[in-house]
Amino acid sequence: MDKKPNIVLIVADNLGWGELGCYGGGALRGAPTPHIDRLAAEGLLLQNFNVESDCVPTRSALMSGRHPIRTGCLQSVPPGLPQGLARDEITLAQQLSAQGYATAHYGKWHLGDIPGRYPSDRGFDEWYGIPRTTDESQFTSSIGFDPSVADIPHIMQGRAGEPSENVKVYDLDTRRGIDAELVDRSIGFMRRHAETSRPFFLYLPLVHLHFPTLPHPDFAGRTGAGDFADSMVEMDHRVGQIAQAVDELNLRDDTVFIFCSDNGPEFRKPYRGTAGPWSGTYHTAMEGSLRVPFIIRWPGKVKPGQVSNEIVHVTDLYATLSRIGGAPIPQDRPIDGIDQTDFFTGASPASLREGFLFYIKNELRAVKWRDWKLHFYWEPEVNEGKGKLESPYLFNLKQDPKEESDILIFNTWVLGPILKMVQAFNQSCIAHPNTPPGKLDPS
Repeated sequence: MDKKPNIVLIVADNLGWGELGCYGGGALRGAPTPHIDRLAAEGLLLQNFNVESDCVPTRSALMSGRHPIRTGCLQSVPPGLPQGLARDEITLAQQLSAQGYATAHYGKWHLGDIPGRYPSDRGFDEWYGIPRTTDESQFTSSIGFDPSVADIPHIMQGRAGEPSENVKVYDLDTRRGIDAELVDRSIGFMRRHAETSRPFFLYLPLVHLHFPTLPHPDFAGRTGAGDFADSMVEMDHRVGQIAQAVDELNLRDDTVFIFCSDNGPEFRKPYRGTAGPWSGTYHTAMEGSLRVPFIIRWPGKVKPGQVSNEIVHVTDLYATLSRIGGAPIPQDRPIDGIDQTDFFTGASPASLREGFLFYIKNELRAVKWRDWKLHFYWEPEVNEGKGKLESPYLFNLKQDPKEESDILIFNTWVLGPILKMVQAFNQSCIAHPNTPPGKLDPS
């Protein structure tokens, strides 16, 4: 690849498989999504794109190309406690920055909230957004909130080589307006680089649809179907604004445009989403947690109008976008991501991945392999689990997409390839010890 393409990566927060029109939702959910549906028609839509169980694990997997069990990024923790990617992890932003890309992060980071771990310390030239999670916007409105013992959340910003700083309090009012701000800054970033020959990497992790799922005032009441539907229509509009800006800046043919979600749907009422035909929500090992929307458009490279059920994992984006940007994959550590460039562009007829291990925190909950799913623990609903199973449950996901009928006793042959995957991963972790959660960086 002679000219490095621009990369636009938009990640929605807790957008379930069944929400978008192009995934069977949209108007059915009271919230048409014409902009994202159009994007899907112009590229490749994946029906079997898989993520991790929670916001922090997925974002760490995306940025490092490694399963969270390796990096210690197992879960979200409150402010003031060690969290996020240790500085010895090599982020996707560092990969692309080293190849000459301008890099920007606008949105939710959730991979470190101390000096040295902010986005502008980890390969991004600039950033604006929230360092942790969106539910913190409720803090200052909560009964009994005490700022002497709990940090006041802020929207922050920073530039490489400079300290990151607080911009304004992150409360329910600023939560309603933050996605509009993120898009405005993203468009400004693209515009600044459109007239130069320097490629850019725009990472835009939106705040929608994470609870509290509250729309911008301009979208409040838009659908008549409540805050959640209004927020979904707003999210679709924001993606459309970015796509329109790419076109107006004459960048369409030179830009890899990806839209996906970080996790399965919310399970908390009244903001509960849907995973369509799949069971479960995030924080479980059900398909509704693993499978989320993914669309890639790359004119002249990715054929439009495609739909695929091939397995792709979020760690694969690290390897794929590194290759697209001309960056070699680190060789001094295990990288779990697989380069899917050939699959996306049609040079390979199928995904180069047959399966993956799925952890929640430090427990191996399940393994997917081809059309099979083996559960070692059973928790179909959050906090309603049976614990570890003496005899694992096995499902064929094509025959039984809702994971209702265990058929292990008739298909014990499947244990062979799956347990070999587990053994190989465990041996890799022995050879390259995992980073413990909360590990501090060298001072």
